[in-house]
Amino acid sequence: MSTQSAQHHHVFIIGSGPAGFTAGIYAARANLSPYMAAGLQPGGQLTTTSDVENFPGFPEGVMGPELMAHMQAQAERFGLLVSYTMVERVDLRARPFRIWEDGGVEHTADAVIISTGATAKYLDVPGEQEYLGRGVSACATCDGFFFRDKVVAVVGGGDSAVEEATFLTKFASKVYLIHRRDQLRASKVMQERAFKNPKIEILWSTQVREVLGNGAAVTGLRLAGADGVERALELQGYFSAIGHKPNTDLFQGILDMNDVGYLKVQSPSTATNIPGVFAAGDVADPTYRQAITAAGMGCAAAIDAERWLESREG
Repeated sequence: MSTQSAQHHHVFIIGSGPAGFTAGIYAARANLSPYMAAGLQPGGQLTTTSDVENFPGFPEGVMGPELMAHMQAQAERFGLLVSYTMVERVDLRARPFRIWEDGGVEHTADAVIISTGATAKYLDVPGEQEYLGRGVSACATCDGFFFRDKVVAVVGGGDSAVEEATFLTKFASKVYLIHRRDQLRASKVMQERAFKNPKIEILWSTQVREVLGNGAAVTGLRLAGADGVERALELQGYFSAIGHKPNTDLFQGILDMNDVGYLKVQSPSTATNIPGVFAAGDVADPTYRQAITAAGMGCAAAIDAERWLESREG
């Protein structure tokens, strides 16, 4: 444990990404001298996304890492202090809040904004991570446009998987819905929608064993049926729709969260159950999970924090 005295901040932002950097921009412009522990993947999930075409202000699209670099530079211009560190532990029982970064460096803060995001779940089969952003995705809304007139597959059997498959039929020529069981977990309404869509073919009792590619992009999948017999399926896109895991382990038993682990906020604000602690972006959003909605929540969290601090000073 460090013997140095704790560094104090008006606002401490845990995590980066569109939510964190937008919160940093607004908090810095409000003269709150925000500090950010950006984590091991500064910029969040967008740093693994090649082309972003649905973020307003970029008519020709923008690379995910470039968009995050712009956001960070803008926030730092106004005074956000970014540290490429992980938060190991927090004590939110009393104010000022106490936060420890890796190495035991202690900080205190009047307000905390949590923007640690969520991590898409994958099957962890060969080729999946290798072709991430090159045919492998976990967001049809983000990347479906790139698969116009192509053949794609969605893995999963819940509402999210059926919804992603249905959305992809707007672009793809064919969509395979691959499910390891012989019936879907999705709601009856969603199932009927999939059954009636001529572009969707469901591969029952099938498991993905490998994502195939040519070194540059996805070219197919190696599948195994219920009998264990393997076959290759040619396609150009693979979407994992088996869920997301919010990065909230740090706050277990401290902040209210739902059964999956998403932080609960007191809508319409971004306030958590602990006054002075706010949450923004995918860590508190199981519904939309878009860069633009995360940025909007980051803006709201900074404004909520500013108003909360002002109310205490008054």
